[in-house]
Amino acid sequence: MKYTNRISRLTMTIIAAAFTTTFMQTAAVSAKSREQWYDYAEMRWRKGSKPVRRYRSNKSPIRKRSVRIDKKYTAGTIIIDTGERRLYYVTKSGRAIKYGVGVGRDGFQWSGKHNVTRKAEWPDWRPPAEMITRVKKQTGVKLKSFYAGGPDNPLGARAMYIGSTIYRIHGTNQPWTIGKAMSSGCIRMANDDVSDLYQRVKVGSRVIVRK
Repeated sequence: MKYTNRISRLTMTIIAAAFTTTFMQTAAVSAKSREQWYDYAEMRWRKGSKPVRRYRSNKSPIRKRSVRIDKKYTAGTIIIDTGERRLYYVTKSGRAIKYGVGVGRDGFQWSGKHNVTRKAEWPDWRPPAEMITRVKKQTGVKLKSFYAGGPDNPLGARAMYIGSTIYRIHGTNQPWTIGKAMSSGCIRMANDDVSDLYQRVKVGSRVIVRK
């Protein structure tokens, strides 16, 4: 009888331990499923823990390369093909360096001819008032009016300002967005690529944006 009671108590202990472990695992999963972070690349909330290591990469998933291009474009011209999601920098007659870029998502696409009016290293970011209002309305997130330049800044390592528009060719700390359409109209490049382009481009360089 005593032996049977010991077996019963042992069985109940095992069941209780298993239940506790299952409950704790379920609670942990449930808590994790409630975690979320705001993705400035896609301007929306994402579930799960915010990635950390990916933010530190400066390399593009799309390798830059030298290609042929129409000889009508002069050296120093920048051609951005938003449909192809590529940027071409003309190095000489008939040749260009082709980079992968991120472009504006639906509703934020544009085209035109401008010039580079300013360049900046580790630029500050001042979100336009309409963006602050839009993000607040859509997500409840209140963007600050000023973000100091640095590795965590959405504009990345370099920026080239396009004409009198609000748009820029700039870096990003989210290289996995390269080759996608998810910005608010700016042209994104991985930090390694934008730094390479930056040292080639001069203020006044021609910029052609086409769909």
